Amino acid sequence: MTYSDAQMNASNVQTLFQAQRAACLDSPEIPRQKRMELLSTIETILLENDREICEAVSEDFGNRSVHETKILEITPSLMGLRYTRKRLKKWMKPQRRHVSLVFAGGKNRVIPQSKGVVGIVTPWNYPLFLALSPMTSALAAGNRVMVKQATNSQNLCRLLDRLFSEKISREYVSFVPGAGAGEFSSLPFDHIIFTGSPNVGKTVMKTAAASLTPVTLELGGKSPTIIADDFDLGLAVERIMFAKLMNAGQTCVAPDYLFVPKNKMDAFVARAKEVVRHRYPAMAVKDYTCIIDDRAFGRLSETLADARDKGAAIINLLDGPMADVETRKISPCLVTGMTDEMRIMQEEIFGPVLPVFCYDTIEEVMGYINDRERPLGLYLFTNDRHLADRVIAATRSGGVTINDCALHVAQHDIPFGGIGNSGMGHYHGYEGFVEFSKLRPVFRQSRVTLALTPPYGKTINRIYQAVKKMKWLS
Repeated sequence: MTYSDAQMNASNVQTLFQAQRAACLDSPEIPRQKRMELLSTIETILLENDREICEAVSEDFGNRSVHETKILEITPSLMGLRYTRKRLKKWMKPQRRHVSLVFAGGKNRVIPQSKGVVGIVTPWNYPLFLALSPMTSALAAGNRVMVKQATNSQNLCRLLDRLFSEKISREYVSFVPGAGAGEFSSLPFDHIIFTGSPNVGKTVMKTAAASLTPVTLELGGKSPTIIADDFDLGLAVERIMFAKLMNAGQTCVAPDYLFVPKNKMDAFVARAKEVVRHRYPAMAVKDYTCIIDDRAFGRLSETLADARDKGAAIINLLDGPMADVETRKISPCLVTGMTDEMRIMQEEIFGPVLPVFCYDTIEEVMGYINDRERPLGLYLFTNDRHLADRVIAATRSGGVTINDCALHVAQHDIPFGGIGNSGMGHYHGYEGFVEFSKLRPVFRQSRVTLALTPPYGKTINRIYQAVKKMKWLS
């Protein structure tokens, strides 16, 4: 059954949740073969409907590059599904654990078990990947899944609701078009994952606390980028501008501000203009994505105006106007001369605008980064491994990419997640399987045990003295 937006009210969301909860109670553990079948079916849905998916995403944006949807959403989703299926048997095996000599004869093991029903709340910027990537981890761990997509992603949500309900029972996966954030996040899920802004993430966490629901939060932030003096400037520009302008900068791990050696600032600006004009001859090209809605367009316009009014310089990287209100496109641009009082340095930009600082020493760069909230990503361009190790050791971020930007997110064998203001918890790969599992410890006592019960006496004293003196005893 597929619900319309009008039908998908709080009552129906609750009904879907109760159906999945009942299915959990009836069959607490989904067999591995069924999990594999679910993951394989999702892959089939993507492969058979890629054109419709791209069209639905583009319609939600007003214009979203079809190629960006294929490269940045469908492809990593497929890779994650395949990676997980290949390793699921190994992940599901109970783990044998060490037993202390004090409990010699006993046995320890850890059994990964499903948590139950997982709620996924996705943002509009990567509405497919940020639904399917955590879904892959949650289903691999044996959970049921409900997905609430952003208000700006309802064309895609209705499409996915139809495509999934045709091939997968709602007892396993449910999309909920038109569902409100309040009624969804207030459901007593066994785990909830939210991707979005820190402010909304705090609200989700408070709501989840009422039912003691564990949360995974992916919250973005202002990800710094550093070009070291030893790295090829032209190559750095090519990679940075690609990561910055994909999806028109509306990416949680996009470079948010940049440090360039003082003696290379002019060369950086000149090369940035060359690269951007080659890739996007004009704002009107279809490969250049729209800003998602009027509100976001207005926020970015106000942010640029605030920076300009307070003394910053705006460098348009294309010929022509800075913005087109009708198409909701903003020209790629650099900003220099920023101060902390400017809005551009206080909020995640989420658009095709890149503030650029000059610097003299790496110490001042690390100091600037460490004085601010911990970001979701940190990017360093250098061929000096000692320098890379210094920066990694001295700073904290959710993830790091060396000599490129954002690509740590596309790696399926390393966890993806934030720290501090940029989030908590991980998913992708094995860590995603663990995140959505209860690692249940099981101790099996042996037939013969040490006498540890009252009345206490000499035996207990001997055991205690042995523990104190024998450092090898563990």
